[in-house]
Amino acid sequence: MALSFCGNNKDINPYSVENGTLNNGCFVDALNLVPHVFLLFITFPILFIGWGSQSSKVQIHHNTWLHFPGHNMRWILTFLLLFVHVCEFAEGIVSNSRVMSTNHLHLFMPAFMGFVAATTSVVYYHNIETSNFPKLLLVLFIYWVLAFITKSIKLWKFAEFNVGPQHLRFCITALLVVLYGLLMGVEVNVIRVRKYVFFANPQKVKPPEDLQDLGVRFLQPFVNLLSKATYWWMNPLIIGAHKRPIELKKIGKLPIAMRALTNYLRLKDAYEDQRTAEDPDRPPSIWRSMYRAFGRPILLSSTFRYLADLLGFAGPLCISGIVKHLKTKDDVATADKMKDTYLGVYFMSSTELLQNSSVLAVLLFLALVLQRTFLQASYYVTIETGINLRGALLAMIYNKILRLSTSNMSMGEMTLGQINNLVAIETNQLMWFLFLCPNLWAMPVQIVMGVILLYYLLGWSALVGASVIVLLAPVQYLIATKLADTQKSTLEHSTDRLKKTSEILKGIKLLKLYAWENIFCDSVEETRGKELTSLKTFAFYTSMSIFMNAAIPIAAVLATFVMHHFLNKTGPTPSEAFAALALFHILVTPLFLLSTVVRFAVKALVSVQKLGEFLQSDEIGDDSWRNGDISVSLEPGKKHLGMTKAINRKQPMRYQMDNYEQPTRRQMRPTETEDVAVKVSNGSFTWGNNLVTLSDINIRIPTGQLTMIVGQVGCGKSSLLLAMLGEMQAVDGRVYWSNKNRYSVAYAAQKSWLLNATVEENITFGSPFNKQRYKAVIDACSLQPDIDLLPFGDQTEIGERGINLSGGQRQRICVARALYQNTNIVFLDDPFSALDIHLSDHLMQEGILKFLQDDKRTLVLVTHKLQYLIHADWIIAMKDGSVLREGTLKDIQTHDVELYDHWKTLMNRQDQGLEKDIQQDSQTTLERKTLRRAFYSREAKNQIDDEDEEEEEEEEDDDNMSTTTNRRSKIPWKMCWCYLSSGGFFMVFLMVSSKLLKHSVIVAIDYWLALWTSSKTEQSTDAGTDLFTGTSPANSSNITLPTPGTLEAEKDSYYLPVFIILCAAGITLCLITSLTVEFLGLSAATNLHHNLLNKIIHAPIRFFDITPLGQILNRFSADTNIIDQHIPPTLESLTRSTLLCLSAIGVIASITPAFLIALVPLAVAFYFIQKYFRVASKDLQDLDDSTQLPLLCHFSETAEGLTTIRAFRHEARFKQRMLELTDTNNTAYLFLSAANRWLEVRTDYLGAVIVLTAAGASIWSLRYNNPAGGLVGLGLTYALTVTNYLNWVVRNLADLEVQMAAVKKVNSFLSTESENYEGSMDTSQVPENWPHDGEIKIQDLCVRYDPMLKPVLKHVNACIKPGQKVGICGRTGSGKSSLSLAFFNMVDIFEGKIIIDGIDICKLPLPTLRSRLSIILQDPVLFSGSIRFNLDPERMCTDDRLWEALEIAQLKNMVKTLPGGLDAVVTEGGENFSVGQRQLFCLARAFVRKSSILIMDEATASIDMATENILQKVVMTAFADRTVVTIAHRVHTILTADLVIVMKRGNIMEYDKPETLLEQEDGMFASFVKADM
Repeated sequence: MALSFCGNNKDINPYSVENGTLNNGCFVDALNLVPHVFLLFITFPILFIGWGSQSSKVQIHHNTWLHFPGHNMRWILTFLLLFVHVCEFAEGIVSNSRVMSTNHLHLFMPAFMGFVAATTSVVYYHNIETSNFPKLLLVLFIYWVLAFITKSIKLWKFAEFNVGPQHLRFCITALLVVLYGLLMGVEVNVIRVRKYVFFANPQKVKPPEDLQDLGVRFLQPFVNLLSKATYWWMNPLIIGAHKRPIELKKIGKLPIAMRALTNYLRLKDAYEDQRTAEDPDRPPSIWRSMYRAFGRPILLSSTFRYLADLLGFAGPLCISGIVKHLKTKDDVATADKMKDTYLGVYFMSSTELLQNSSVLAVLLFLALVLQRTFLQASYYVTIETGINLRGALLAMIYNKILRLSTSNMSMGEMTLGQINNLVAIETNQLMWFLFLCPNLWAMPVQIVMGVILLYYLLGWSALVGASVIVLLAPVQYLIATKLADTQKSTLEHSTDRLKKTSEILKGIKLLKLYAWENIFCDSVEETRGKELTSLKTFAFYTSMSIFMNAAIPIAAVLATFVMHHFLNKTGPTPSEAFAALALFHILVTPLFLLSTVVRFAVKALVSVQKLGEFLQSDEIGDDSWRNGDISVSLEPGKKHLGMTKAINRKQPMRYQMDNYEQPTRRQMRPTETEDVAVKVSNGSFTWGNNLVTLSDINIRIPTGQLTMIVGQVGCGKSSLLLAMLGEMQAVDGRVYWSNKNRYSVAYAAQKSWLLNATVEENITFGSPFNKQRYKAVIDACSLQPDIDLLPFGDQTEIGERGINLSGGQRQRICVARALYQNTNIVFLDDPFSALDIHLSDHLMQEGILKFLQDDKRTLVLVTHKLQYLIHADWIIAMKDGSVLREGTLKDIQTHDVELYDHWKTLMNRQDQGLEKDIQQDSQTTLERKTLRRAFYSREAKNQIDDEDEEEEEEEEDDDNMSTTTNRRSKIPWKMCWCYLSSGGFFMVFLMVSSKLLKHSVIVAIDYWLALWTSSKTEQSTDAGTDLFTGTSPANSSNITLPTPGTLEAEKDSYYLPVFIILCAAGITLCLITSLTVEFLGLSAATNLHHNLLNKIIHAPIRFFDITPLGQILNRFSADTNIIDQHIPPTLESLTRSTLLCLSAIGVIASITPAFLIALVPLAVAFYFIQKYFRVASKDLQDLDDSTQLPLLCHFSETAEGLTTIRAFRHEARFKQRMLELTDTNNTAYLFLSAANRWLEVRTDYLGAVIVLTAAGASIWSLRYNNPAGGLVGLGLTYALTVTNYLNWVVRNLADLEVQMAAVKKVNSFLSTESENYEGSMDTSQVPENWPHDGEIKIQDLCVRYDPMLKPVLKHVNACIKPGQKVGICGRTGSGKSSLSLAFFNMVDIFEGKIIIDGIDICKLPLPTLRSRLSIILQDPVLFSGSIRFNLDPERMCTDDRLWEALEIAQLKNMVKTLPGGLDAVVTEGGENFSVGQRQLFCLARAFVRKSSILIMDEATASIDMATENILQKVVMTAFADRTVVTIAHRVHTILTADLVIVMKRGNIMEYDKPETLLEQEDGMFASFVKADM
């Protein structure tokens, strides 16, 4: 057929213009081409010149991303324009092929050119916008005007020739006129706003301020609409991730609108606005404030969601249309043809176009693309809002924490756990609720629409199927609520288990020394058992829920078609059947999700209630001096948002926050006239439980002097400090501070509190760094030797996630922090409690007397060390919560002789000169030793930086690019195998086989349905060929119609039973598969945890020195949780979606093999998308996790150190830090969700292309051979499901990859060596009462901590007779403690032996050996439980024996007063007892075990002297007949011993009675004692 623009019809002369030029339709169409061509001619050169010049600066920096006014409007209109052009083109082609004898190019050529021009216009616009050169937009303006005019002429001509709205082409033209008009308006608007054409002063514009700040990398709010919809701007990031991992730097900062501070202010305003004057006490509703602050984006998202849902129904309708019209013949009666010919061409009616299957296929494709774009947009908007909400809530919670009253924290109304839950769980629940809430109102609409469409397709029988779905929905909801409950109980058990595990790990040394590890291990296993029981129910309900989800559509289809068969006596046609099938698939999703959403809504209600209670809880009293600060806490923060870390060092946040009063602080010092810094007048204070803790307090603290507060344990010394700081509630009286001193307080609490930061940051604590001062402070606290031991000096991370320091080191850092701050007043709460004498003296002399007094700072010191009273300028003696005496030492000496004498007796030891310590060896040095030991070994393992433990994945890497890339994109198959094999092989086999069977049955069901429905249409077509054409005479149909009915009845009786059987099989298989997967996961989890616990508890003590506690705990918390709850559903989902996609592609390919050709490029595209995405997603997930941890830690840290932070007045700085951490985490999370959208948009588009190719292939193959209509329907239905499941395949792969890392980490611990528990002797060979005498022979003993390290004891020989009291002393590192550990076989004895009562201890089974000796460690360890459990966990002793032990340890009276006596509660770590009392309990524990050998690792460090005196005597009497080995820190404790061993560098230097040793003038022992005098 020849081509010509106007067609060459012989009858009509197409080129004649006799009736007037404009009356020739072809000419009007030609006129329409003019604007398009004009635009292309002008813009192409400009674009090429532009691109040429741009190529030099490859990517314009997004600094210039300005949106011209009406930006989004223009994009939307252009998209509409493109769509209308496509319709016009389709209409032209169809009209052309329908009727004309020759080709009329003018029907579709202008449409095609218009499409090209519209595309060009938007590309051109985008380039002008990015280069911000609006003058060039005039071209577009001219184009819109010309196009508008030419189209209007066409429309006018149509109207003249009676072509009206009943014709499609008229409607299209009218639409185009409207669109061009609107675009013209948009262009005029740009001119109006930017004044860029003829105006003298065009408006200067700046890009949004976020973009001027180059740190913002999250561009979603700033890019153009197309890039927004397809996440195009993410490409560089995701593809770049393949080359090198995404770091925090790469994701930059958050845009201002998304920062936590912005959102916090929005939410807080909405929250505070609800407080009305009439009803000030009514708590504001959190829901309402959330709606006010974040309602609008949710509405936008819901709109998108509705659009997407409506477009979703296009799929089934188009399928039914395509199947229906595949067979229709194209001959419409010629008579009709000529009716609609005007202007020499044919005009079709609006419905006719939709009867062309190719057109429908394209429409289906466009509908899918649009639906998916809207859906992803809706998801994105909700997620962004959810993240904003979470940021705001976190800031609200944090502000509240900073104002919580202390009694709340200590009286346990608000435990740390609750606060952590608020932060970690409740805020996330609310965020998730926001993610899902558009579903709440979108789903019912979707369900109703779906049911209506089903009814329209299949009549009443459809309602039966739908009712099956609807009726089963409540069951789903029931299952969902059950799931939530079991999850709650699982959580309770697992927190319980974690608590027990962490206690075990903290006290592991003690447990091993006492051979109690199995008792504790069993208690953990017991809790784990409970947890597994609830996990079992959890697994069962999960599998039920999965089963319902898979089985409901099968059941619905079964019910529908069986009903249809009985009601209508005929089966449905293929077009109806498959449209219905697709609709059922659409309906199941909202119903399944609805239960989840409702569950989340319930959870959100609970969370909001908890949040509300928290926000309403007690705040700390607003004393007069506090008022100045609270009002300004966040406002100044706004101005300094941009402040970076670098500035912080030189000029910390606090100085800016408080600058309104800062300057006055310095000048006051010299001229201070007031001699009282703080004064309390008749105060009585309570911790808020109506018990008055401090009563009748009248004290004054003199300015610039040293005040000491003394008194017995528990008489209210610390409370007095806190009362002055305003932490306690004043019942009566007042605290007066002299001007502004309150803003200048440094405070060191008794329980040391460290930040997760470097040592230096802990000491400077936000003050400017001053090298000289820093050095002086470190020397005063003698921290230098400790710092030298740390792997990175004072840049080492300490705190919860860093390196574990010992008590003394932590305390000295806290004291250093108080000294370093340049404040007027310093409060020190018992700074010497964890320090030995030598250090205390040094700290007293250098730090307190010299450093602080030189500075003329006011100092308040709480202490037990009475020997320092001589230095005090003012003394406050406390007793039982009130002040006993106040005055100088002289006053007390004259007025209260009794008290003075009492003190004197306590101090007189010091007068004998024995109190001083051996300089070289003290508790401190011991702590240093443990540190050194820990690091020494770490270096041996090259594991200095414990933060790097996560990176152990890349062991074998050479750091060249290629290997990392490969490593990063590989799936960890080995770990998957390890996981599956720990689940058991039978389960794996069962799972695989049942999965494959299930999917083949499901395909079989649909295939059978296709055959069944197709058989109908074929018969009816054979019977009456003309049924479709509608021209056959009536009688012929009468004759031929009965036969197919009878045929069909036979056919049905054959098809129906098979169909029912297949469906039943499918449902059963669904059940089996869902159960197997879950229980496979469960057995894997059981085995992994069991092995992990046993391995770790039985690991040598060395393992715990090297491995940070946090790292071990992580395996038990996070990783175990992932293995328990996250891997099974991911695995299930992955296998299901993969098999679905494969079966779908198989079905399509078997129906239309041509599809396979198109599949190759699609598969390649899919491969690359998933490869890039998996790597990027893994990085972003890691970033999200690693930024979440510091945030949670910061919260718990703040809650723990509240008193310190408030005493220092550093609230503002901590808020700032919290906002930074929240923003960082939110950035990571935003990027993660944007990456998910990136993936989903791409896989959805791929799915749409698959549908298009499948439809195209079937339409095309129809011309050659003839697949039955039913099969085409089947293929298309399956193609539709692929779109849903493609992205799940990738997402699940990525998730599984991340989750397998947990298996890997657990696995890495499973390879640790255990201690050798068996020994070479049998337990039966050991006498019952061994060791009966307590004789110890040490022969040629060599000991080392690790085969890789040097020995710490070299060839030691000694003999200790039964009942001797032996003292061991020596400098640090001389091997004293190693010797004590050697008795318990805790270290590697590689040569020589220790013989106790004739048995070589190396041959003994470890539990036997360790249970027969006792040891008292210097660090007191108590476990949560009862006092009885702490003294005797094995339940072996009588009560009398326990009371006896308590009496020896001076605890009997105290325990008697406790509720429950021996069964009184001990909280975690023994927090409800003072450190001294804890130490006494540890002594009692050793006394309970009546072994004939006791080893004391100087255990009296944190006890006041009076008690210590008693103890020394008691040990001598209670252990008169037993062997006692004392490792001495204070020489005086071993002067009375029977035998002294002096060690040096792992060798014994001197070995004799103390008297003999003292006589050797130049001996080491003598020199120690001398140095000590």
